[in-house]
Amino acid sequence: MKLSMSNIAWLPEERLEAYAILAEAGFTGLEIAPGLFFHAAEDPFLPDTASARAARVEMADAGLSLVSMQSLLFGVTGAALFEGADARAAFEAGMHRAIRLAERFGIPNLVFGSPLQRRVPEGMAMEGAWEQAAEVFRKLGDAAAAAETRIAIEANPAAYGTNFLNTLDQALGFVDLVAHPAVVPHLDLGAMHMNGDFAGVPGRLPALTPRLSHVHVSEPDLAPAPADPAALAPVLGGLAAAGYARAVSIEMKRAPEGLAAVRRAVAALAAARDAMEAAHA
Repeated sequence: MKLSMSNIAWLPEERLEAYAILAEAGFTGLEIAPGLFFHAAEDPFLPDTASARAARVEMADAGLSLVSMQSLLFGVTGAALFEGADARAAFEAGMHRAIRLAERFGIPNLVFGSPLQRRVPEGMAMEGAWEQAAEVFRKLGDAAAAAETRIAIEANPAAYGTNFLNTLDQALGFVDLVAHPAVVPHLDLGAMHMNGDFAGVPGRLPALTPRLSHVHVSEPDLAPAPADPAALAPVLGGLAAAGYARAVSIEMKRAPEGLAAVRRAVAALAAARDAMEAAHA
């Protein structure tokens, strides 16, 4: 597996030191929110050549490659999956914008979270919402497949402000309904913690891992992660045993102590990896 971290954990002006921290720990992946990665561009989803080249060179100099993108609908106004034709059109346009960026820069995974843009309004039947969303994501899946990327469907707990696909089982059911090879499940460990399902993760991995496109090592409310490397080690072991070779990525918001928190999080994930490898030596 490839160890990674999302750039939402630091400010743009902290990026070079953050990259150095990742490289020192042997991390090779970088997950991006485009607004932070292409911060120098007027439009981070349409970065000019100079801004794009500078961002990629800085990353590559630290031995990092792009493994995933999040914050897919950043800056899109009026986008909502279930709020009528105009809002749905804005939603689809925003997703196509993200898919085009992924194609341009060879990003293999797009994490679909966007809890507020996928809330089912009062009075709308949930079954109808699932069918409507599946139709949208089948079309998005076609675009993603053509762009050689995948859309990873993330469970967002109700505490994040949505009522659509709150649990992993619901996300898996939705992926099954869409039935498109470019629309796949995402494992977010913070959501598993919030839903009280984390303890069961290792037992689910033999069946789940072959379907996964990406894994977030996260904590509730995007607190510094992982909080408990010892508890994470069996999850990493289960992923490794099932042959998972894609990215395991720390997702945490920037902590008040800035890069000191990044350094601790990177060390904690590295410790969990080392414990996993020692247990399976």
